[in-house]
Amino acid sequence: MSISSHLVELKKKHEHLSDEVDVAQRAPSTDGLEIAEMKKQKLKLKEEIERLSQVELT
Repeated sequence: MSISSHLVELKKKHEHLSDEVDVAQRAPSTDGLEIAEMKKQKLKLKEEIERLSQVELT
């Protein structure tokens, strides 16, 4: 898998997770720890996207 196609997949996952966080935050029954874990995963994806974007530029 090329870096650019991997980046596309990571961006899709990040967007999907972002949507899930939005829905979870609107649902009163969602556990705050669950939301925090999703946000952590989202941040890890963002960091990986940024890291790979820098590699792709060099």
